[in-house]
Amino acid sequence: MKAARHEKDWGRVVGPVAGMLILLAAVLLAASLCSAASGPAVPSIFKPESTPADSIYGLSLLVLAVTGIIFVIVFSLLAYVVTKFRRRASDGPEPPQVYGSNQIEIAWTVIPVLIVLVLFMATARVIHAIQDARKPGGAIEVTAIGHQFWWEFRYPGLGVVTANELHVPVSDPSHPTPTFLKLLSADTDHSFWVPRLAGKTDLIPNRVNKMWIDPHETGLYVGQCAQYCGMQHAKMLLRVYVDSPEQFEQWIQEEKKPAQSSDAVNEGRRIFETTACINCHTISGTVADGRFGPDLTHLMSRDTIASGAAPNTPENLRTWIQEPDAIKPGSLMPAMKLNDHDLNALTAYLETLR
Repeated sequence: MKAARHEKDWGRVVGPVAGMLILLAAVLLAASLCSAASGPAVPSIFKPESTPADSIYGLSLLVLAVTGIIFVIVFSLLAYVVTKFRRRASDGPEPPQVYGSNQIEIAWTVIPVLIVLVLFMATARVIHAIQDARKPGGAIEVTAIGHQFWWEFRYPGLGVVTANELHVPVSDPSHPTPTFLKLLSADTDHSFWVPRLAGKTDLIPNRVNKMWIDPHETGLYVGQCAQYCGMQHAKMLLRVYVDSPEQFEQWIQEEKKPAQSSDAVNEGRRIFETTACINCHTISGTVADGRFGPDLTHLMSRDTIASGAAPNTPENLRTWIQEPDAIKPGSLMPAMKLNDHDLNALTAYLETLR
C-alpha cells in the first residue's frame, strides 16, 4: 500500500517537471532553428546585417541571458522543493507556519529592482544610440509612405519615385553610406520592419517618424508591415535591395529615365490612358499622374507585384489587372473587367515599362 502511494506521489512530481522540461526543449529548439536560418532573404533577428539591428541583437542577448539565469534558478529551486518536500504517507499534520523575514523580503525586493535597473539602462543606451545617431553628409534620404496595402518610396534628393521594392547602397564601414528614412502614412497605422536591418518603427497618420539603416552586405532583405492595418496586412510585404555603389548609381539613372514605349503597344497605351488606370497610377511621359496607387513608370524592373504578393510575370500581371482579389483578396485596386483583346493589349503595354 505504501509502495503504491509512493509511486503516485512520484507521478505527481514527474508530470509537471517533465512538462516544463519539454517546454524548455521546445523553446531552445525554436531558437536554434531561427539562429540557423541563413541568407539575406530570411527575416531572422539572429543574423543582423546593419548597425541598428546589431545593437538590438546584442541587447536581446543580454535580456535572454538575464531572464535565462532567472528561469534556471527558479526552475531548479522549484524542482528541488517539489522533490525534497513532497507530501509522504508518514507525514503528520501541517507544521506551524512562520511569517516575516526581513532579510528575505529585502532580498526579493532589492534583487528584482537591480535586475530591472540594469535592463532599463541597457535598453535606454541602445535607444539613444539608434535614435540620436548623427546623419553623415553622404547619407541617402528616402521618404517611405505606407498605403493600404503597399509601400511608396521617394528619393527627394535624387528625383526618383518607386514602390514596394526599396533600393539602397551598401554601407562600407570605412566610408559609411547609411540610409535615413522618413516614415509617413497615407491612411492608417503601419509599421516598417526588416528584421535583419533594424527594429520596428511605426508609420502614423499626421506624424513623422524616422529610422535609419546601414547594411553591411549586398543582397535582398525582406520584411513586412508589422502593424495590423486591414484585411491585407499580412501581404503588405517589404523588399530591400542592398546594391553596391555602382549598382545603386546605375539603378538611380535608370529610374530617372521616362517610360519607354514603342508603336507596337500604342493600343495598350491608349487603353491605359482612357480607363480609370490614370486616376490612380503615374507613368512619366504620359497623361497618367495619379497618386493613389504605385508609380508604374518602371513597373517591369521590379521582381514582384502587389507589394510582394506575387512574382512579376506576364501571367500574374494579367490576373492582377483583371481580378486583383485572385492574388490579394481585399486589396483596394478595382477589377478592371476588360475584354480579352483590351486586357492583352494593356498587359503588353505594361510589359514594356522597364
